[in-house]
Order: sequence, then structure tokens, then C-alpha cells
Amino acid sequence: MTSARQILEQSVVVFSQNYLPLSRINIKRAVVLLVTKKAEPIELITEKGWRVHSPSLVLYVPRQIRLKTASGERIWKVPSVNRREVLRRDHHSCQYCGSVKNLTLDHVIPRSRGGQHTWDNVVTACERCNFRKGDKSPREMGMKLRTKPKAPIHPAILFAEEFWKSVAQEANLE
Repeated sequence: MTSARQILEQSVVVFSQNYLPLSRINIKRAVVLLVTKKAEPIELITEKGWRVHSPSLVLYVPRQIRLKTASGERIWKVPSVNRREVLRRDHHSCQYCGSVKNLTLDHVIPRSRGGQHTWDNVVTACERCNFRKGDKSPREMGMKLRTKPKAPIHPAILFAEEFWKSVAQEANLE
């Protein structure tokens, strides 16, 4: 039998009105949304949810709920290209060798050769790799980028991608 504590530690996926997965919330928050009729249960995966009992109510909490009202989606814009954001995107590691020490920013196509200060041209590099690459392209120096640089994406889109990948993996396991 599952204890109340184990149930309360579970999470529920919240979808927007348009069925875009937005986030994970705890069971208590899901109960509030269901009881106040701000959300409705949906079943995407054939797994069972949880039964939550109170003295006057028995509520079924599914693993996924959908908001009934349009959520005032906060406006999100791509952050400007700066050291803090590039380091965050690149997980604080050199994009050439993986080092996490003495990090700098590097323009993949050097600015002296027309490279721009944009998300797809700026990466994190350690001092050693940045010095070695110098004013050349990675190809000229025989260096490979570990990941292709790109602009950060909206957190809800990232969550949605991860959610649908996990659903696909669960479907393949069954």
C-alpha cells in the first residue's frame, strides 16, 4: 500500500488549453486546481493516477491535467548574448575540450573575419583552446565543437520536448 507521503511526493504534468505541456507540479497544487475547477483531468498514458481522500471528498488525481482557462503566458524573449548566458547554455564547459577551468568566450568565426557576436557564433572555450585556435576557424585548426551553438529556447518548449520524448520511451517499453 502506498503511504500518503509517497503520494504527495509524486508530480502531475500540467498542460495548457492547447495541450502544450507546461510544467510539473506537486499533487497538492493539482488537487487545488481540480477542486477549484481551474483544471480538468486528462489521460494520455494509460497509467493510473492517485485517489486522494479528505473527510468529505474523494478525488481522483491523474498524472496529467489540462488548464481550463487560458494561462497568461509570460512573454519570454531570447536573452542577449553575454558571458553568463553563454556559460549557462554551454554547461560551464569548454566546447572544444570539455574543460571547466579558466573559461572564456570564443567566436567560432573570428570577428576579424566577419563573424558576428550572435548565439550561433559564440561558445565557451578554455583559455588554452581559445589561444590555440587564435584568429582561425575551428576547421583550420583541426578542432571540433562538442555541440552546435544555438540560441536558448523557451523553457516551456524545452519541457514539452523532454515530456514527449519520455512518453515515446515509455510507449516503446510497453
